[in-house]
Order: sequence, then C-alpha cells, then structure tokens
Amino acid sequence: MTGARCFSVLAAAALLAGCASVSPDGLRSDVAALTAGRTAGVPQAALPATDSAARAQAQQSINGWLAQPLTQDAAVRIALLNNPGLQARLAALGVADAERVQAITLPNPHLTLGRFTNSQEREIERTLAFGLMDLITLPWRTQRETERLQIATLQTAQDVVQLAADTRRAWLRAVAAEQVAATHDRMVEAAEVGAELARRMAQVGNWSRLQQAREQAVLHEANSQRARARLAAATAREDLNRRLGVWGAQAQYQLAAQLPPLPATALPADGIEATALRERLDVQAARRQLDTQAVRQGWSRAGAVFGDIGLAYSRNTTTERDTGNSDVKRGWEIELPLPLFDWGGAARTRAQAQVEQSAAQLQDTAVRARSEVRAAWLTYRTALDLARQQQAEVVPLRQLISDETTLRYNGMLASVWDMLAEARNSTQAVANAIEAQRDFWLAETDLQLALTGTSPGALQGLTSGAAASTTPQGH
Repeated sequence: MTGARCFSVLAAAALLAGCASVSPDGLRSDVAALTAGRTAGVPQAALPATDSAARAQAQQSINGWLAQPLTQDAAVRIALLNNPGLQARLAALGVADAERVQAITLPNPHLTLGRFTNSQEREIERTLAFGLMDLITLPWRTQRETERLQIATLQTAQDVVQLAADTRRAWLRAVAAEQVAATHDRMVEAAEVGAELARRMAQVGNWSRLQQAREQAVLHEANSQRARARLAAATAREDLNRRLGVWGAQAQYQLAAQLPPLPATALPADGIEATALRERLDVQAARRQLDTQAVRQGWSRAGAVFGDIGLAYSRNTTTERDTGNSDVKRGWEIELPLPLFDWGGAARTRAQAQVEQSAAQLQDTAVRARSEVRAAWLTYRTALDLARQQQAEVVPLRQLISDETTLRYNGMLASVWDMLAEARNSTQAVANAIEAQRDFWLAETDLQLALTGTSPGALQGLTSGAAASTTPQGH
C-alpha cells in the first residue's frame, strides 16, 4: 500500500509538470484585472495585445483619439496601448511566465549507451537515469514559482499604474502650460500698447526718456516671460509625447482647451490609511514576497543537502564470442549525496535571513504607504483650497479693480497707464489661477496613486498662486 501511494504521488507530480503551460496572452489579462480602477481615473484601460489583428485595431483607436482634442482619459488610454517602455515590461512578464514553466518542467531523463569488447565477449550497456529530487520537490517548486510570478505580475501592474499617473500629470502640465502661454500673449499685447504710446508721447515732449525707458523695460520683461512660457509649453508637450509613444505626424494632435473644473467637494481623510494598506499594489507585492520566502524556508535545508538524489535503471547484455551465448543483467541504482561537509546550515540561515528581510520590507512598505497617503491628502486639500481661493476670490477681485480703474479712466481720474497696468495684473491673476488649478489636479493624481497604486515618489510641491511670478514655472 505504501508503494502504491508513493507511486500515486510521483504520478501526480509528473502529471502536474506535464500540465504546466505558458499564458497565451503573456498574463496581460491578469495585469489588466489588477489595474482595473487604478489607471488615473480611467475605469478600464486596455493593454497592448499580442496578436497582430488586435494591435491593428488598437492603432485605429489611437488614430481616432489623436484626431480629436486630446482629453486626459484618451491620453492615458493611448499611453497604455502605445508606450514602448510598457510594452517591453509586459514582454518581460511573458518571459518570466516562460521561465516559470521551464522551472517546473521535469528535466529530460538521461539515456546512456555503451558497447565494450574484449577477446572473449562483447558487452552492451543501457542505462536510463533521472533526478529523483526534481520529481519529489515538484509541488513545492510549483508553488514557489507561482508565487514568484504573482509578484512579477504585481510589479508589472505597478508599472502600468505609474505610467497612467505619469501620463495624466504630463497632460495636466501640457494643457496648463498652453493656457499660461496664451495669457502671456495678452500681457505682451498690453505691454506693446504701453511702449508704443510712451514712444509717441516722448516724441511730442510730453514724457521724459526715463518714463519711456520704463515702459520699454516692461515690454522686454513681458517678452522674456512669454518666451519662457512658450518653452515650458513645448517641453511639457514633448514630455507628454514620450508618455504617449507618438512622434512625427501623430505628434501633431490638438490638446484640450482647458483643465477640468475643480470638484464641488473634497475627498474625506477618513480611512485613507486603511485603504492604502488594503489596495496598494506595492503592499500586496511585499506581502507575496514574504509568503514566498516563508514557504521556501521550510525545504531549503533539505534541498541543499539532498538536492542531487538520482535514480537509474540499467539493462546490460553480455555475449560470448565463441559460443554466442548471451546473458542479460538488469537492475537499478540510486545515487545519494553524503552530507559530510555541507549539512545545510548555511542554506537554512540564508532562508531565515531572507524571511526576516521580506518581513522588514513589508513593514517598511506599510509605514511608507501610511505616511505617503497622509502627506498626499494634506497636499491635495491645501491645493484645492488655494485653487478655490484663486478662482473665487483673487481673479474676481482683480477684475473688480480693473473695472473700477476703467470707470476712473472714463471720469478722467486715472491714466491709460493705470489701465494697462491693471490689465497686466488681471492677466497674471488668471495665469496664477490656471497654475493653482493644475497643482490641484497634480495633487489629486498623487493622492489616488498613494491610495490604490504604488509609491508616488516625491510629492509635487505647491506653486504659490497668490503671488505674481516673474518667472513662469515650467511644470
């Protein structure tokens, strides 16, 4: 009965090894399931397919999105389908899947043939051998390789989520940079009017050269700020192009006209730490890593000591030259390593240290997740308050001042220079409001990434929208 059970276990292990196969889609469906609801506000974004027909259909969808004003959702979808770096990462996951199947596939048995002769007889040897330990440890190796592949899948999902967030940030910066550049065009127009009027007044002797020079300096500064704003818009667009994976004619798309409006209510801070610990992919990956190392620790010592057990079956035939009589000799042999020098102590210590390392990494990841989500929410909340202040208070206040200045000008109580100065100030207030709105959405992206994705890295610093910036920020 014991022999039958042993044979059943070995047969089941061999069947398990024979059933292992590579995922037909390179585990893309698993990655898509992990990233659902985590791709920067896009509910279900497709990933690059492996067959040519699906790729051609995806390219048609990309061309359709690029033919219209590019929204942030469309930008994220294009990046996930077209970014070469992500395609390389998904291909690497397919390689890991193939390596998993290779690792749990039983090695081929070895057939040894020999022919030996002397003056009296001829001997033919036939030996079939295979590694017995490979078959015995197959269930454990299958579990370990499955865990390792799950970790690799989680890491790839983190790359997908990170690319989606980076693409959304790049889109926000590109749209805001174009809006800010447009405001600087209006400031240059106002400065040109002031400089031309100053030149004419200086010609007729109503203004001094000092007053004319001041207006010229204002014009030069406005031109410098516009040049920087245009450079910021161009570089932000190129950053978005890299995320989208487009170039040439495809890069001639039109961006959306403006940023999304601010939300009516803010996300609450209640339960954000628990959500991060439950949903974040890097926390799940660290947990999987710890489980894998804990399972591996149980048989690491035995594998180090008895990893070279071999079993062989022999059938040898000996034939006498004179009489032609043949004698067949059959039998089996087992090869066992003798643990004289290596008793597996180092392997056990190594496995124990790896478990401790994984446990510490899990704790570090959890602490970092808690801290990052708290900091991300504080940044998000402050950015929302600043953006609302710019839109609801500062911009209307500057408009009120501009309107009152116009009334005073009509009543001959204010000069044209006062009107031009207020026009520049109002335009600068609009630019500051756009940047504050952009900073909020960047902070919101970081918060969503910290809640359900992975580590967002250094949090985006807030740009002060209240103070007029003499140098436009190229964010």
